[in-house]
Amino acid sequence: MSDPESVPTFDAEGLFDDDYLHFFAEHLDARGDAETELIWQLLDLRPGMEVLDLACGHGRIANRLARRGCRVTGLDSSRIFLDRARQDADALGVTVDYVHGDMRRLPWTDRFDRVVSWFTAFGYFSDSDNQRVLAQAAAALKPGGRIAMDLNNYAAVVRTYQTSTVVERDGDLLIDRHHLDLLTGRNVVDRTVIRDGRTRNVPYFARMFTFPELRDLMLAAGFTTAHAVGTDGAALTMDSRRMIVIAER
Repeated sequence: MSDPESVPTFDAEGLFDDDYLHFFAEHLDARGDAETELIWQLLDLRPGMEVLDLACGHGRIANRLARRGCRVTGLDSSRIFLDRARQDADALGVTVDYVHGDMRRLPWTDRFDRVVSWFTAFGYFSDSDNQRVLAQAAAALKPGGRIAMDLNNYAAVVRTYQTSTVVERDGDLLIDRHHLDLLTGRNVVDRTVIRDGRTRNVPYFARMFTFPELRDLMLAAGFTTAHAVGTDGAALTMDSRRMIVIAER
């Protein structure tokens, strides 16, 4: 029997590295403008607002929000991602405060008007630590502040589940073998990276949530309301590839 608090191996340093950027950054950057516009609308953002991009990655959203006039802070655990984010910010001529840190221990209270958690940047810990992330995000917001979280839609994932996927770029391969643990709600992945003739394995997982489950966790963490939409802000359905949860402190 699976123990929800018995956490599978998660090689964060091996997962969020230069190989990740090699295989995914170009594809993600191509979506950056459209996703930033969606975030802008869903969170009713305005220039001058204080925004935290929680698990900001290589800054594709944070830098674009800064270019629109927000005062942006980006937090991530990957120094490689943060270095790339700072380089891109310099190239764009924008200022973002990029901070290396752990989303379970945020150094801010009542600071931000909005928090952004995008592209499945949540669910990488035990259930108790995932709950702690939500509580930290709520505490970092000003009263009345809002968060937008973009996650996989559990219903769609289950209906179309793939036990393996392959990404190819410039002759390099990234192979993911998936196992869906229905007792814990985790998608457990064994990643094999074959790049420049070298092969390595990276284990990781992501906790997936139905909306009612995540809503209840958010309310318990200090948010007062929570609702969800689907891909691109449309109604959430079983066919929605993404689930976007918007909550208010």
